[in-house]
Amino acid sequence: MSDSPYVPPKVWTPEAPSGGHFASINRPVAGPTHDKVLPKGRHPFQLYSLATPNGVKVSVLLEELLALGHTGAEYDAWPIRISEGDQFSSGFVDVNPNSKIPALMDYSGDTPIRLFESGSILLHLAEKFGAFLPTDTASRAETLNWLFWQMGAAPYLGGGFGHFYAYAPEKLQYPIDRFTMEAKRQLDVLNRCLAERPYLAGDTYTIADIAVWPWYGELVRGNLYSAAEFLAVHEYTHVVRWANEIAERPAVKRGRRVNRLWGDEREQQAERHTATDLDR
Repeated sequence: MSDSPYVPPKVWTPEAPSGGHFASINRPVAGPTHDKVLPKGRHPFQLYSLATPNGVKVSVLLEELLALGHTGAEYDAWPIRISEGDQFSSGFVDVNPNSKIPALMDYSGDTPIRLFESGSILLHLAEKFGAFLPTDTASRAETLNWLFWQMGAAPYLGGGFGHFYAYAPEKLQYPIDRFTMEAKRQLDVLNRCLAERPYLAGDTYTIADIAVWPWYGELVRGNLYSAAEFLAVHEYTHVVRWANEIAERPAVKRGRRVNRLWGDEREQQAERHTATDLDR
């Protein structure tokens, strides 16, 4: 790297690879790069995902719905290997033009429905099955407050802090300090909320908790970016309590394994087509 300060050109052009962990898949345009039809199983819901924090949200909710007895929530889960560019296939782009996981096809009605953006998927499933989303106006509003808080806040944690702390090709103090400050502020926001109530929206576990936990819960449990010590997460005692309680839910344990392709082999489940796939 040059020691000279970077001076942005008048018009940016991608003259060289961006470097870093995701250099091979970064590009400044949308659309498919190759033709490939997505696989389809026999269940009403077809999930195309990976066990990243955003992907885990949907598989956890589907497992929670099944645990409640909603048999109509049965699903097939297919891995999208983002490091290999699966998200740029023509089939995946048809479901999600933004080429990000997770994506879901709902074939349960007369007309197939495509769903992309994890918050949209959670809201669709919660409303469809009447679960994990309160029906009274005030509680519903509070649940959606925290659901949309996560959608707006997590890019600072993942694309900001996580990128510069864990993935960037060079450690730069300014962006690391900038996004560390924001990550800790967000943890403090959660900690103050959870000091007053067991779950984010009140006394009931909702899609707000399901959305926030894979990011901030796994962060304080030491399972995201290996940054727990750096962020002094032990200071956020209420977040730690909440995170550990949710981690013990059987459906969460099952859902976080779906489309997992790394780590302990006992925790991996590349595809999921029946409940017995996760029973081992």
